[in-house]
Amino acid sequence: MARCGCGAGLCCCCCGERESRTPEELTILGETHEEEDEILPRKDYESLDYDRCINDPYLEILESMDNKKAQRYEAVKWVLVFAIGVCTGLVGLFVDFFVRLFTQLKFQVVQSSVEECTEKGCLALSLLELLGFNLTFVFLASLLVLIQPVAAGSGIPEIKCYLNGVKVPGVVRLRTVVCKATGVLFSVAGGLFVGKEGPMIHSGAVVGAGLPQFQSISLRKIQFNFPYFCSDRDKRDFVSAGAAAGVAAAFGAPIGGTLFSLEEGSSFWNQGLTWKVLFCSMAATFTLNFFRSGIQFGSWGSFQLPGLLNFGEFKCSESDKKCHLWTAVDLGFFILMGIVGGLLGATFNCLNKRLAKYRMRNVHPKPKLVRVLESLLVSLTTTVMVFVASMVLGECRQISSSRHGGNDTLSLQDISEDVNSSIKTFFCPNETYNDMATLFFNPQESAILQLFHQDGTFSPVTLSLFFLLYFLLSCWTYGISVPSGLFVPSLLCGAAFGRLVANLLKSYIGLDHIYSGTFALIGAAAFLGGVVRMTISLTVILIESTNEITYGLPIMITLMVAKWTGDFFNKGIYDIHVNLRGVPLLEWETGMEMDKLQASDIMEPNLTYVYPHTRIQSLVSILRTTVHHAFPVVTENRGNEREFMKGNQLISNNIKFKKSSILTRAGEQRKRSQSMKSYPSSELRNMCDEHIATEEPPEKEDLLQQMLERRYTPYPNLYPDQSPSEEWTMEERFRPLTFHGLILRSQLVTLLDRGVCYSESQSSASQPRLSHAEMLEDYPHYPDIHDLDLTLLNPRMIVDVTPYMNPSPFTVSPNTHVSQVFNLFRTMGLRHLPVVNAVGEVVGIITRHNLTHEFLQARLRQHYQTI
Repeated sequence: MARCGCGAGLCCCCCGERESRTPEELTILGETHEEEDEILPRKDYESLDYDRCINDPYLEILESMDNKKAQRYEAVKWVLVFAIGVCTGLVGLFVDFFVRLFTQLKFQVVQSSVEECTEKGCLALSLLELLGFNLTFVFLASLLVLIQPVAAGSGIPEIKCYLNGVKVPGVVRLRTVVCKATGVLFSVAGGLFVGKEGPMIHSGAVVGAGLPQFQSISLRKIQFNFPYFCSDRDKRDFVSAGAAAGVAAAFGAPIGGTLFSLEEGSSFWNQGLTWKVLFCSMAATFTLNFFRSGIQFGSWGSFQLPGLLNFGEFKCSESDKKCHLWTAVDLGFFILMGIVGGLLGATFNCLNKRLAKYRMRNVHPKPKLVRVLESLLVSLTTTVMVFVASMVLGECRQISSSRHGGNDTLSLQDISEDVNSSIKTFFCPNETYNDMATLFFNPQESAILQLFHQDGTFSPVTLSLFFLLYFLLSCWTYGISVPSGLFVPSLLCGAAFGRLVANLLKSYIGLDHIYSGTFALIGAAAFLGGVVRMTISLTVILIESTNEITYGLPIMITLMVAKWTGDFFNKGIYDIHVNLRGVPLLEWETGMEMDKLQASDIMEPNLTYVYPHTRIQSLVSILRTTVHHAFPVVTENRGNEREFMKGNQLISNNIKFKKSSILTRAGEQRKRSQSMKSYPSSELRNMCDEHIATEEPPEKEDLLQQMLERRYTPYPNLYPDQSPSEEWTMEERFRPLTFHGLILRSQLVTLLDRGVCYSESQSSASQPRLSHAEMLEDYPHYPDIHDLDLTLLNPRMIVDVTPYMNPSPFTVSPNTHVSQVFNLFRTMGLRHLPVVNAVGEVVGIITRHNLTHEFLQARLRQHYQTI
């Protein structure tokens, strides 16, 4: 719940000495565990609040809502979902158009130079030309990431965190999508081994987050009065739809996009959201298909190109009667390929994780220019290796206009015009082509089509070298400071692996009946599944991309085997990068052993609370001295004070936290009094000077005894209708707290900003009332308490928070098992979960950080040590 100004961006306790901390403290604070060298969840990541605040302003809207207004509201949501799909498709069109434009320009210049310099012996000049193009494009991509750092990478880990309920700074801003979409086209055109399909998911999510708000930080002057969908709950649904639309635009797979958003992202789902997400995905696919088909083929309305990546049609030659796409016998080979793909994916993830850790320690702490230089180094290495491999290691193979029955010739009559035009004759004599250059000096989509649909065009040596180079360079590339996707490089690696298996089976085992394209597809699925560990959504995406339902069973089996094999060694690549960022991501469920813990074992008993009627001076003090985002609204339970002080467990379940609670409340009292000095009112400063002790704060161990002896002055806002008394006893100062609701920091700041209060001489009915739209007018960027001008407010005025608090938030009892707490917190998308005992006393609060795997493991170890 808290964050401070430490240099590492962690909580305040992190600034001390590491050597004196226990493993549990390291876990709670979010630091690196020395033994396992793991990045533990950080506490400076905020959570999104999906819980609906059903307060008085919200109920007023419900009372005024009739059937027509409800239908109009739902119709507006469907229109916005369709607009998100259309805009995502247009973003995909923009990226695809300029990638093709820049790539064609680069390859035309380089190809003519290579053909000319092959005879003249000036290939070094051709290499320099290629380096000039690639380094320029990559430099531009790196500059865009410097403008918006969150635009680096594919964006899938960040969107996964957002849909899980974690607020990643800047992840859904307009500037992010501009830098992402523009940067990825430069990355792909610059020859890096990255794909443009992954960033499409991030771009769609940003469109989904921003379009329904009709506002942007980057465009502050353009404001529309659109008071709807101003909550994290609604925003989450639109982000889910946008992410699914990004998948649909990338692969032409609307159903796969819907399943991706369900499987990989959202922690909350319902039937209505399913319809909207599918409709949004269809709109994105339709938009992209319509414009791409018209631009490339001049046939508007033909709908021939559903996505950015099209696998083409898999079919056997009509002349080959023995050919089948796959047979039952092939399933055995597919399972073995799934195992190998899982092992390769685990190796890829392990190497990339080590590279990411190295960058975190040695590259990121340095000036930002170092990140640009690293990107340029990767581009330089990739370009030189591709050029040298094509010139030295490529094999010249003969072009034939008809099939001669062998596997070493390419029949130009049996391939499509698009694939035919991608053959490269670099460094080879007439009537031959360079198989290595055909894979490297083409757009990645053309290389995938070559591997999927050509028969006998690549030698085993070429395929092996191509796989090795792509594996190593793509592993090095993913994580540098450029927008980059991982789907297409993984598909290319896997397709080369599968094609190599098919060639070996034909050459050494004599299985002439197998279809090489099928093995290339299964290899692509095996490697991609071993890297990203997706199952259901990836199966449907590949089926929709191939447009061949008969591939459903082998793809599903291969992906399952690859995932199980890879999970034996490490996590998927996106989960690894989420953990490296220290994001407190919640898994689907907890382990069975966690039920040995209860809510009282993991909750935070140190509460900062407010009263239903609180003075302005106290509210300002609370907001300035804490960074909590919600505060329990409580009153003191006078009826249970004797039993509370005696420790009657039947009356109060928080006995074992009594001492720590008293200490905390006393410390909070001192902190509030000290902070009142900064309030812009001479009256308040004088009052604070009277009550603040001059000596240094005592040690924790002596604080309780000192309180018993000296009786600290209580809060000035305990009872606004009476003055504090020095004669109050301990029982009067620290009574049990009866829970009435939860008030958010944003709501308190809004009330202070609008001057919602009443004076001591008036009743609370005279307090101004804010509507629901006024409460959410500043969403999602509420002003900071330190930026408010409070000079005109009387510090002794009183704020009645009861109309604006959430009177019925989700709560749990102290003896609730952790699995129940976890399921409630995750499925409902909560941000705060108060712990309330049997008589309605709040004894603690649970946040996301109390439910992370590392925190629960630490508390479980503590539980074992206690028993």
